[in-house]
Amino acid sequence: MASVVQSKSPALSFSSTISSPSSLRSSAAAAAAAAFPRQYKLPSVQSKIREIFMPALSSTMTEGKIVSWTKSEGDVLSKGESVVVVESDKADMDVETFYGGILAAIVVNDGETAPVGAPIGLLAETEDEIAEAKIRAKGQSKLETSPAATTTSDAAAAAAPKVAPPDGQIKIVATPYAKKLAKQHKVDINKVTGTGAFGRITPEDVEKAAGITPKSIPAATAVAAPPIPAAKASPTDIPGSTLVPFTTMQIAVSKNMMESLSIPTFRVGYPVSTNALDALYEKVKPKGVTMTALLAKAAAMALAQHPVVNATCKDGKCFTYNSSINISVAVAINGGLITPVLQDADKLDLYLLSQKWKELVDKARAKQLQPHEYNSGTFTLSNLGMFGVDRFDAILPPGQGAIMAVGASKPTVVSDSEGFFSVKNKMLVNVTADHRIIYGADLAAFLQTFSKIVENPESLTM
Repeated sequence: MASVVQSKSPALSFSSTISSPSSLRSSAAAAAAAAFPRQYKLPSVQSKIREIFMPALSSTMTEGKIVSWTKSEGDVLSKGESVVVVESDKADMDVETFYGGILAAIVVNDGETAPVGAPIGLLAETEDEIAEAKIRAKGQSKLETSPAATTTSDAAAAAAPKVAPPDGQIKIVATPYAKKLAKQHKVDINKVTGTGAFGRITPEDVEKAAGITPKSIPAATAVAAPPIPAAKASPTDIPGSTLVPFTTMQIAVSKNMMESLSIPTFRVGYPVSTNALDALYEKVKPKGVTMTALLAKAAAMALAQHPVVNATCKDGKCFTYNSSINISVAVAINGGLITPVLQDADKLDLYLLSQKWKELVDKARAKQLQPHEYNSGTFTLSNLGMFGVDRFDAILPPGQGAIMAVGASKPTVVSDSEGFFSVKNKMLVNVTADHRIIYGADLAAFLQTFSKIVENPESLTM
């Protein structure tokens, strides 16, 4: 569950024990002097119309899509009650409200998208405030849907008369990115005049206050520039073809794959005999254990002996030895790919690990995974062996040190040290690793340990 509601005005409450009128005056004066320095005025309590913001449901989420509102305009909400279902780049999640009140207006409707931090609804405290909230919602919708509102915001802000806030009311509202810019450029955000909706301070306002102006192209340069050659005509669409836009999840996958291209990686393959593992699998399969759980457990045990393969490098300047071994396992779902995480896989016994894996897969296919269940992985396992694929290379996910690609186990003719031939089941394992922190010798040693565990799998059931 996610709860994202921010108050539009301050609320104050005072409590004290009163014994006489004189003590009342002295206590109130002392409390006011202690709580509020003289240079600040006491904020007056105004109507409480609160914004329901689009939450950040994952570290990679930049915008969200409204799947459905579970409440309608006019419904009375209790604190902690689910109000809307939001589709992030990984899952669908219920968003709860921090406050009780009336859902006065819906700003972003079902099926529409909004950036993280943008208002998607307004919550009123009383029925008298509903009309005011609806007026604000209409203004917010126009700002979000009208292209002209974006291009002429500066001119409109300059021409619009400034409405003074009620006497004594001090409320600074700024976007998260505007606050970040203000901190970077050492700008006092309390002195910045906001030009956004309802006086919200935008990044452009902070840049203007810091004296930062966008670079413009000189007119002479524009005139002297050579003419742009005519663009080649795009290939003619095949008759009957259909253009399909990316889903939110596909956009996130595409972004992550492009980010992976900036990481220097290398790949190492290793053949592993699986006769003993296959025999163990036949014994534990009736108890609900899957081959994926066996491989995840073996990988976790090997990582415990080679912690550098479980390490993470995020900035190219240092790396982190992760204290937990969390195995992400790639799962194909309708419309995309997700990697549920088996946390502390080295510490769980095989049967508990298998039960946890089944629960994660069910939640992934229902798009009900919580953020910590898909974004806390330290090592990824991708298994296409069940489809008969004998070998493949996997792309390293950003934020991890290595990913293992497991192919199918197939009968293979092998010879021993004495020259005798025999047939054994072997699978090919390819590992893609971040070469900034993991070297060839590290990966080779890890694969040797993994192979020994798989070829002698008794330790997997301990």
